[in-house]
Amino acid sequence: MTLPPTYFDGLYADAEDPWSMRTRWYERRKYALTAAALPRERYRDGLEVGCSVGELTAVLAPRCDRFAAWDTSAAAVARAAARNPGVAVEQRTAPVDPLPPVDLLVLSEVLYYLSPADLADLVDQVRTAVRPGGTLLAVHWRHPVADYPQTGDAVQGALRAGLDWPRVATHAEPDLLLDCWVRSADPRDASVAAAEDLW
Repeated sequence: MTLPPTYFDGLYADAEDPWSMRTRWYERRKYALTAAALPRERYRDGLEVGCSVGELTAVLAPRCDRFAAWDTSAAAVARAAARNPGVAVEQRTAPVDPLPPVDLLVLSEVLYYLSPADLADLVDQVRTAVRPGGTLLAVHWRHPVADYPQTGDAVQGALRAGLDWPRVATHAEPDLLLDCWVRSADPRDASVAAAEDLW
């Protein structure tokens, strides 16, 4: 079963920043890895699903002409909006709220909150929400958490199985998995060097 909004409301009621995203080196390093894996310097429209207090949002938004960030918790939305003036931070829940068309979609530490059925629905949405030539980046914690319906390895595996797009980057370490895809049928479109005519 997908974790309900009330689960997250409780976490934000107990702590300003439940996962210490503003202070942990682990988080700052992960944000740097995330940004570095993106193949394009700039995007027209970007969306981050599950923005929490908006720390990754602050890294991604400057790379986009327009950027939106979603979270299921009203408290998280308020904190992320205060952190990121100019970003469209909205209280929305994927996959119930359909993904809009975007050039960049980031799913960071969010998919393991979904049931297998909801994850399958979201993967279906991803296939059409990311515009041709656009980028999908997903990164997830690998260690088990008792409350979560799925593991990071399972959700990254579901994306890998469900998308036949070329991957720009794959990064694996004991704590996290990161994958970055380009929506294309041509593997050359996943090459940053090819985009600049270096080969």
